Parts: sequence; C-alpha cells; structure tokens
Amino acid sequence: MEEKKKEKDIDINEQSSKKSGVLGLLETLLRKLPNISYVFLLSPILIMFVICVGASLTPGALIFLKVEELTRDGSVLLRAFGLGCSLGLGFFLYGLTIIFIVPLFNLPFIPFVRSYRGPWFSLESIPWYIHNALTYLVRYTILDLMTPSPINLLFYKMMGMKMGKNVMINSTNISDPCLIELDDYVVIGGSASLMAHYGMKGYLIIDKLVIGKGTTVGLNANIMGGVRIGEKCTITPNAVVLPKTVIPDHTKYGIE
Repeated sequence: MEEKKKEKDIDINEQSSKKSGVLGLLETLLRKLPNISYVFLLSPILIMFVICVGASLTPGALIFLKVEELTRDGSVLLRAFGLGCSLGLGFFLYGLTIIFIVPLFNLPFIPFVRSYRGPWFSLESIPWYIHNALTYLVRYTILDLMTPSPINLLFYKMMGMKMGKNVMINSTNISDPCLIELDDYVVIGGSASLMAHYGMKGYLIIDKLVIGKGTTVGLNANIMGGVRIGEKCTITPNAVVLPKTVIPDHTKYGIE
C-alpha cells in the first residue's frame, strides 16, 4: 500500500522538479529540454571516452612508433611484420591499461549511484547513466577477451561491485556493478545477465541485486534489480528472475 501511495505521489510526466534551488532548476531544464539535455550529458561522456581510450592506446602507439623507426630501412616484409606485431602488442596493452583507467573516472560517481524510483529524466539518473556508460566502454571493447579470469573480477571490484572470495563470473552482460553484491563462492554462468535496474510503468527503478554464498547462476539466466537470492541456490539456465523476487536458501529456481 505504501509503495502504491509513493507511485501516486510521483508524476512521471511532470516537467517541473520538486527539488529546490539550483538543483531544481537543473532538473526542470533536464525534463523540459530532454533532447538538448541529452546532448549536453553525452558531451562529457564522450570526452571521458576519448581520454580513456587515448590513454590506453598510448603504450601501443609508443611501441608502434619505435618499431617503425627501427625498421625504416628494412625490407617491406620485415617492416610489415614488425608493425603488425607492434599493433598486436598495442591491442593487448590497451586491454590491460583501460581496465585500470576507466575505474578511476568512475570513482567520483559511485557515491551518487543509489537506489531510486522515479522519472528517467532526473538528477539521480545521471551518475547511474555515466557509471554504466563507462562499464560498457570496457565491456564492448576488451572484456570478452578477459572473461573469465582474475582480470575481469578485478575490473568489477574496481567499478564498485561487492564480491566475496572465490567468485567466478563467466559473463560480461553486467550492468550497474556498484549495486551488485556477490557473496563467497558465487558462480555466474556464461552469458548470464545481471542488472540492478529495470523500467516499469514509465518509471526508472534502480535497486540492489544480492546473490548469497555458494549460489550458481546458469547459462543465459537473467536476474534483474531488487532481487535477493539466498545461499546455495541454483538458478537454472535461461531462467528469468523478475524484479523484487526473493529466493530462499537452498532453492532451485527456474526452468525445470
């Protein structure tokens, strides 16, 4: 009843913010001029992307320039081989570098990514959006080549995910890492999707996702925001765990 009352109190189509002062003015502009606001929001994200990618490509670029200098007087075949190897090494170094650079840019936003229920165009949604944009930059450029490994676990930890010991994550389909908690010995199967947000009835809902000790999530399973899974559970392959589902300890959940 209380949740339904809160829903009635929030008008998702309201263009005027209920916040006061400068924050209220900014949120009102965000809602009244969504397309322009979107461009302004994308601009700093694109700048962050350029810096992250550029800095991560720098070690490879230095090696390429050095190899080009050393092979300048060599045969075409030798130069092509040397430059090709330098590009390959550069790509490898890019992956190792961006894993550390992106979390540094993400760090200031983590304290502001919190549970939220309300309109999509809001001040609360901005740090959440940036957090996921940075996560996806790594996910779609290199992370598939490092999964599963200690490197992808380190990346998610640096992005704010709470993780116990001996966790295995064999998927890159993960959003909102700073709102996900995995206890000891959790196994996330290949291509499983974890996300701590969802949309419903026009609302954006951001809510923590918690998976208890010793639980296994099967291949291609989908687990959404607000879900609480107990200890030593089994989420079967291709299962869908809907928002706010609570699964008790030692439960087998999903498609039989």
